[in-house]
Amino acid sequence: MTGTLVLAGTPIGDIADAPPRLAAELAGADVVAAEDTRRLRRLTQGLGVTPKGRIVSYFEGNEAARTPELVEELLGGARVLLVTDAGMPSVSDPGYRLVAAAVEKDVRVTAVPGPSAVLTALALSGLPVDRFCFEGFLPRKGGERLSRLREVAEERRTLVYFEAPHRLDDTLAAMAEVFGAERRAAVCRELTKTYEEVKRGALGALAEWAAEGVRGEITVVVEGAPEKGVGEIDDVELVRRVRVREEAGERRKEAIAAVAVEAQVPKRVVFDAVVAAKNATA
Repeated sequence: MTGTLVLAGTPIGDIADAPPRLAAELAGADVVAAEDTRRLRRLTQGLGVTPKGRIVSYFEGNEAARTPELVEELLGGARVLLVTDAGMPSVSDPGYRLVAAAVEKDVRVTAVPGPSAVLTALALSGLPVDRFCFEGFLPRKGGERLSRLREVAEERRTLVYFEAPHRLDDTLAAMAEVFGAERRAAVCRELTKTYEEVKRGALGALAEWAAEGVRGEITVVVEGAPEKGVGEIDDVELVRRVRVREEAGERRKEAIAAVAVEAQVPKRVVFDAVVAAKNATA
């Protein structure tokens, strides 16, 4: 009989948020695969638990090499517990590769639900939560970051991102450029920790605030694109949408046609707006 892979959510800040089952799973697993064994030690000490099983590291640098080893353990009947530094394994953390390999071998995969920075930030943001999408970390390079943002420029669902503190100002500035400086957002910092802070406001203002320097673990929540009715989209917005599509690789003719459909206006209206904007900058 094959074993079981258990994905265990761990506290994102306050250790008191640890799910009750976590201690039992840590104590009883045959193998505990941890993103950082030193942080695992602090976690087990805080919970008053002594793992009986073998402890191995499982992080981005050795994930590909260690996955087959853990799959063999599972096929041999072991109960393998996977924990990352904070939050749910495989959500912008190691885990997906192991889950996919286990599923391929018909190994049972289950989870110990736990704290989530994505859902916590979303709930605290004050922005719509009925529909949202998680975009993870944006690319580090400026051009790639802008390109990725342009892909979701017209997304109406609330967007959730992770970001490093030293890149936050550049990211917010890029968001203001692509989404518009007045688009609402919330920067959630150090969630559930001593210095927890949620900074809400327009992207332009938040970019200026972040330029002064921000520390801690960051989750950014951004309002989705507004749904505008017929006649509500002005020429400036029409031109911006065409530009976003062109910069994403579309030819101008196709971009104008697509924006006309989105805005529910004749193609000639969009075309005239683009030409007028071009003449104004000539």
